[in-house]
Amino acid sequence: MFENLSERLERSFKILKGEGKITDINIAETVKDIRKALLDADVSFKVAKDFCDKVKEKAMGQNVLTAVKPQQMMVKIVHDELASFMGSSSQDINVKGNPGVVLVAGLQGSGKTTFSAKLANNCKTKRGMEVMLAACDVYRPAAIDQLKVLGSQIGVPVYSEDGVTDPVKIARNAISKARADGISLVIVDTAGRLAIDQEMMDEIAALKSAVSPTETLFVVDAMTGQDAVETAKAFNDRLDFDGVVLTKMDGDTRGGAALSIKAVVDKPIKFISSGEKMEALDVFHPARIADRILGMGDVVTLVEKAQEQFDEKQARELKKKLAKDKFSLMDFYNQIQQIKKMGNIKDLASMIPGVGKAIKDVDVDNSSFKGIEAIIMSMTPQERDHPEVINGSRRKRIADGSGTSIPEVNRLLKQFEGTRSVMKSAMTGNLQSRLKGMHR
Repeated sequence: MFENLSERLERSFKILKGEGKITDINIAETVKDIRKALLDADVSFKVAKDFCDKVKEKAMGQNVLTAVKPQQMMVKIVHDELASFMGSSSQDINVKGNPGVVLVAGLQGSGKTTFSAKLANNCKTKRGMEVMLAACDVYRPAAIDQLKVLGSQIGVPVYSEDGVTDPVKIARNAISKARADGISLVIVDTAGRLAIDQEMMDEIAALKSAVSPTETLFVVDAMTGQDAVETAKAFNDRLDFDGVVLTKMDGDTRGGAALSIKAVVDKPIKFISSGEKMEALDVFHPARIADRILGMGDVVTLVEKAQEQFDEKQARELKKKLAKDKFSLMDFYNQIQQIKKMGNIKDLASMIPGVGKAIKDVDVDNSSFKGIEAIIMSMTPQERDHPEVINGSRRKRIADGSGTSIPEVNRLLKQFEGTRSVMKSAMTGNLQSRLKGMHR
C-alpha cells in the first residue's frame, strides 16, 4: 500500500532540491505536483485541494532555518498535514459495559466477518477480555459458518440461532447470554449487501437502536478507493458510527480511502486490517502511516510487534544456551516461528527506514522460510542439537528428505553458525568489540 504515492511525493519534493529558499514559484510547482500525486492515489479532488492549500499556506509562512533545506522543510510540512488529515492521533474503541457491545457494519465483501473475529482475538489476547461473537448475518448462511470456524480458531464462543431470521432478536439474546455467563464483550457481526439500499439501512439502524452498542464500527474495503469514502458517508449519515476500519490493506490499493475518509466523514480510522491471519489487525496511527507514506519507515510499530511475540522466560533460557554454546538448530527454528508470527516479512522489512524502497520489487514472503524449515525438520534430534556431526552422507540424506539440495543444506548450516555467533556476542555484551575486529 502507498508505494506509488510514496514515489510520486518523493519526485514532488525533488523540485525543491538545490533551492536556497522557498518562493512562490517553486512552492506552486511542488504543490501542483503533490496534488497530482494525491489524485492519482484516488484521493477526492476536494480533499486533495484542501490538503494542498494548507501545505502551501504553511510553507509560505515558514522562515526556513539556515540548517534546514527547503526540501526537508517541505517533507516535514507534508508529513504533519498527512497525519492531521488522517486524524492526528490513534483512537481507542469503547468496550466498557455490562457487557460492552461492538456493532460491526458494512457492505458485503468488505471483510466484516473476518474483522469481527480479529477484533475478538485482539480484545481477548491484548485486553484480557472474555469475548462472545454474535452471528447476526441471517441472509448469508456461509457467514455464520465462517464466524463459527474463526471463533473456534481463536477460542471465542459464537452465538447463533438456527431458523431465526430476526437479527435484532439474535443480538438481544446474545447480549443476555453474555451477561448471564459473565462475558464482558459482545461483537455483533451484521449482514451486508452488495450495494447501499433502504432496507439494509433500516435494518442496521434498528439493530443499533435495539442493542445500544458502546461502539459502532464501519468496515470498508480499502481497495475500493473513492467508492469506500462515499459508502462511509452514506452509512454515517444514517448510523452516526464511532469509527472506521480499513480492510485489505495488503492489496493493490492506492491509499485514497485512508487519506480521504477522516476528512469527509469526520470520524477516525481506528483499525487497519490485512491478510487472513487473526493477528493481522493494527491500531491506526496517523503519524506512523504518514511516516510510511514518506518512506521514513515505522520502527515503533515494528518494535511493538516484536514485543508482542517476546517471551521473557524463553529469552532467559536462550541466553543461558548461548552462553554455554548450546544454541541448537531447533532453537533457530523456533526463532523463525516467532518472526513469522509478527506478520508478513516484506511488510515488516518495509517498516525499517530506507528498506521499503530497496525491496519494492523483491518477492519476499513467509514462504521464503519453507526450505529452511524443511531442512531442519529432516534432521534427527541429535543433528539439530549437534550440527557438527552432519557429515557428507548425512547432508545428502537431509537434502533428499527436505526436497532441497546439498548446497542449500550447507548454506543453512553456515547461516546458522553465523547467527549463533552474532546472537552470542549480542547476549554476552561483546558485539561491539567483535564488530570492531571485523573491520581491522
